Amino acid sequence: MTVLTLGVEDLERSVRFYRDGLGFGTEGIVGTEFEFGAVAFFELQSGLRLALWPRRSLAHDSGLPLGPPSATELSLGHNVGSRQEVDAVMAQAAAAGAVIVKPAQETFWGGYAGYFQDPDQHVWEVVWNPQWDPQAAS
Repeated sequence: MTVLTLGVEDLERSVRFYRDGLGFGTEGIVGTEFEFGAVAFFELQSGLRLALWPRRSLAHDSGLPLGPPSATELSLGHNVGSRQEVDAVMAQAAAAGAVIVKPAQETFWGGYAGYFQDPDQHVWEVVWNPQWDPQAAS
């Protein structure tokens, strides 16, 4: 997998959230010269990119009807190296305007995790798993 695309309602608002709030690097919005082309890309890790694309454009391009957003269709996992990093990322997300849907806490399987939603209600899990080394994936 090289690109993860999230459909968003307001591209500029979402770019501000991810760029300014979460500190993800981006060249900004590109493709505005095309009716359904405006998109923003963010470099993540190991060649993975996050793309933000208006939901209307994604529906148009795929040929699928534009339906209502649903926060429980998908979650994005951000694995970090410690409980303290979970707390720091959750605080950064909250300061950026995220809705904390489940504060960070001990998990039933021995880890530590919390959930937040971005401005388009996409669910992110910030998690420390004592069995995984997040540096091994980068």
